[in-house]
Amino acid sequence: MRAIQRNNRKFKEMKTDIHPKEYRTVVFKDISCDHAFLSKSAANSKETIVWEDGNEYPLIKVEISSASHPFFTGQMKLVDTAGRIEKFKQKYAKFSKK
Repeated sequence: MRAIQRNNRKFKEMKTDIHPKEYRTVVFKDISCDHAFLSKSAANSKETIVWEDGNEYPLIKVEISSASHPFFTGQMKLVDTAGRIEKFKQKYAKFSKK
């Protein structure tokens, strides 16, 4: 990267040819809930799958997607922060006494 100057300000010139040029249609499959969706990607894959339209696409397996992530499914686990704080205070109370 080289620096260029405009109006007494220095700017770094953007790198060229760093992004892939070949995006292709692939199937992403969430292995935790068996949900699959079709999208574009430049990721490599050795596996293929026949999609609903009858065509064969590269298959990319993912561990979590919007179909299984607790934020999107609304099944967030509530964390007992009050209990954690009390346990912490009890554990370190003996060190705080003078």
